[in-house]
Amino acid sequence: MNISQEKIDNLNAVVKININPEDYQPRVDKAIKDQAKKAKIPGFRPGMVPASHIKRMYGKSILVDEINNMLSDTLNKYLEEEQMEVLGQPLPKVDNAKEYNWDFADNFEFNYEVGLAPEFNVEFSAADKLTQYVIKVDDETLAARIKNIRRGYGKMTNPDVSADDDVLYSELTQLSPDGSVFEDGISNTASVRLDQIKDEAIKASLIGLKKDDVVTLDIQKAFGNDAAKVAGLLKIDEETAADLKSNFRLTVKNVNRLEESDLNQEFFDKLFGEGTVTTEEEFKAKITEEIEVMMIQDSERKLQNDVYNYGLGKVELTLPDEFLKRWLKATNDKLSEDELAGGYNDFAQNLKWTLIENKIIKDNKIELKYEEVFELAKERLAQQFKMYSPQGIPDDQLAQYAVQYLQNKENANKIFEEVKALKVFNHIKSVVTLEPKEILYTDFSKLVA
Repeated sequence: MNISQEKIDNLNAVVKININPEDYQPRVDKAIKDQAKKAKIPGFRPGMVPASHIKRMYGKSILVDEINNMLSDTLNKYLEEEQMEVLGQPLPKVDNAKEYNWDFADNFEFNYEVGLAPEFNVEFSAADKLTQYVIKVDDETLAARIKNIRRGYGKMTNPDVSADDDVLYSELTQLSPDGSVFEDGISNTASVRLDQIKDEAIKASLIGLKKDDVVTLDIQKAFGNDAAKVAGLLKIDEETAADLKSNFRLTVKNVNRLEESDLNQEFFDKLFGEGTVTTEEEFKAKITEEIEVMMIQDSERKLQNDVYNYGLGKVELTLPDEFLKRWLKATNDKLSEDELAGGYNDFAQNLKWTLIENKIIKDNKIELKYEEVFELAKERLAQQFKMYSPQGIPDDQLAQYAVQYLQNKENANKIFEEVKALKVFNHIKSVVTLEPKEILYTDFSKLVA
């Protein structure tokens, strides 16, 4: 067997593998004998089928399988020994001029296109300056958060007339272009939340309604052409919702209003535990503290995104784009040319950042430990459980769930990549200059919108 590499340029190469009968014959003979021992063929006792009979019946398919196995093993071993950092996977190069008889005497030659990772250097230092936003709670944000919390612990009432933020329990009936009811059209009873109406004029038309009032609703305009929202209201699929052009008749069945909870001791105890908070001032201070914790996370996400963009701008990387496009098409036959053209830039940017991350880890000898993956898995699971129960679950039980979670390869890879990203992010933060900048939350929200 002979294997060699032809360098096309710094980013592309062709690996050639030549396989002769003496290379594959022992493997094929063994595979035929193994098949003969297991074969169940009429006229022969189990385990007594002659190898020659198996070769005559299945020889070519066995030969093809063994050649493919040899190619995979040989190619992977070669790439590892040569320390070739490849992107994607090698692609077989089709040569229609070559034809094989597959008669156990052929000399085979197979060529594989390989996309190579570019060579580059990446260095972050104190000379690199990035803004670290210190987000401050403004009165508007605090008031909105308090309102949501009070409503979450409030009680439902049924006022006579609808007002801003009410919920209209309504019957929605599809209309024809002339305004009549669409025969066999879409009809559903659903809760229409006024705080989710995007169009101010439509929202105004839904305020002041009473039970049994009827209005015509442009449902697409009302919800800003949000197909998921329209589909949920009408109990139809999103594709149908996206194409829907009809207006709907909205008949009010009931007006529901969620009244805000009183700021009293009972409310404080429900939120924070008995006696922890006793005054409105302490309540506001607690909510402000909670918001600030969330804002720190928001600031970190913004900084992480800024590091990503800054790093991509700092390091010049050229990829074997044409090879990668062929590889993407080869591994996803449903990918259209338009989808490839529209999504390739994002794919390439993410691949470049992955190369930068790997380079930083290698150059700085950053270790990724299983303990860190395990702890992050526990943290992510704890966050999920908290959505259903504020009390959380015991640590030993959480650890058991984490073990089960990480046994799934996809889950394990996801958490591993998250740990890697955090380690690289923390390293970059430790060497660059972070310039603090105070900003109100309302202004910060516009910044990241």
